[in-house]
Amino acid sequence: QEQLAESGGDSVQAGGSLRLTCVTVGYIHRAFCMGWFRQAPGKEREGVAVIDTVGETTYADSVKGRFTISQDFGKNALYLQMNNLVLEDSAMYYCARRSDRCGSVADPLRPNTFYTWGQGTQVTVSS
Repeated sequence: QEQLAESGGDSVQAGGSLRLTCVTVGYIHRAFCMGWFRQAPGKEREGVAVIDTVGETTYADSVKGRFTISQDFGKNALYLQMNNLVLEDSAMYYCARRSDRCGSVADPLRPNTFYTWGQGTQVTVSS
């Protein structure tokens, strides 16, 4: 059974950068969509960025131009480079996976279309 494990969360000042990593362990489907999601206290979980096996990406408007999602198939790893962090980026960040293309659903960033989740890594941005 596949598992996802996130790392890289930290406390950082506004304007700083972080790189999150998600490693997949276990069975790997040939076609998949992987993504980063976040949830702040008292708020719903929201999609941040997704990427599929051919490298097509989708970003939330709030992170476009600041965050970059990427993957390394050899390492079974998913990354999220976060630059120019703002206070509103503070949240628990999760990686998730679904076994079909990101574009197979109307809203690729919708969390409830993903069924395999990691435990999360905390990102805290301070002024």
